[in-house]
Amino acid sequence: MEQKKGKVSQFIEKNYLHFNAATLVDAAKGYEAHLLSGGKMLISLAGAMSTAELGISLAEMIRKGKVDIISCTGANLEEDIMNLVAHSHYKRIPNYRDLTPQDELELLSKKFNRVTDTCIPEEEAFRKIQCHIEKIWKDAESLNERYFPHEYMYKLLLSGLLEDEYEIDPKNSWMLAAAECNLPIVVPGWEDSTMGNIFASYVIKKELHASTVKSGIEYMVWLADFYERNAIGQGIGFFQIGGGIAGDFAMCVAPMLEQDLEKVNILKWRYYCQITDSTTSYGSYSGCIPNEKITWGKLDVDTPSYVIESDATIVAPLIFSWVLGY
Repeated sequence: MEQKKGKVSQFIEKNYLHFNAATLVDAAKGYEAHLLSGGKMLISLAGAMSTAELGISLAEMIRKGKVDIISCTGANLEEDIMNLVAHSHYKRIPNYRDLTPQDELELLSKKFNRVTDTCIPEEEAFRKIQCHIEKIWKDAESLNERYFPHEYMYKLLLSGLLEDEYEIDPKNSWMLAAAECNLPIVVPGWEDSTMGNIFASYVIKKELHASTVKSGIEYMVWLADFYERNAIGQGIGFFQIGGGIAGDFAMCVAPMLEQDLEKVNILKWRYYCQITDSTTSYGSYSGCIPNEKITWGKLDVDTPSYVIESDATIVAPLIFSWVLGY
């Protein structure tokens, strides 16, 4: 049953009538319709959406059951937790476009890692998590246990070790919401993240074995099973924020099941929306339009599909607000 819309949704419906704005409304209505029909939804997170504090709206989407699985980069996995425990130490740079190379070097010397207009503090963020996650990795290895990257983060959050360190309202942490719901997550290319680099350093120092953290191939094997079990009835939708590996990895599971495993009657993704500023004219795989994905066996000819060429930090919270009825 469709819920009554709040003021944010009413404003969107009244004012967003053309171009990317109209597509935003169409995509939001499509997302809602897919869930109301009994479908499930995957959200993929590229870039630095956690540092952009998408958790303020995404956490509530998770709690309200509007997300069934997330595919994200290793950066998004860890940066939400960093924001949770080190927010007061972050440094905002409103004039980031005017920084010189020397300005950037000075930020590095002060152990600030810049993400557009926001600097993540190395000591208060990375190292605060490292001391805890190192013990969790080593404890698992001592018991001959192996887990996925996100499962280690869930263990950290659910252990309560960080509770005294929270610097934002915990309801605004999407990772905490996901951990409490045990939401399925896949993290392709986790090695390309700070925690992945730190883990690799322990492997190089022979303090840990690489096999203690499950691999990307194991994520794909797990995802194949999840997809086959859940892509039934109204199927699974795909809400892609940005491009990159977080989206491409997860989307490939449908054609892999059909083409490589030669399974029959595999339902393709049944809703698709991408928020992007990438264009096809430069050969960007992440920017390919939905029709191109049909040729790869990812979408079907009747999959409701939307491309919103805009800033995900603006668009995603508005679509989430619609789905939540705000």
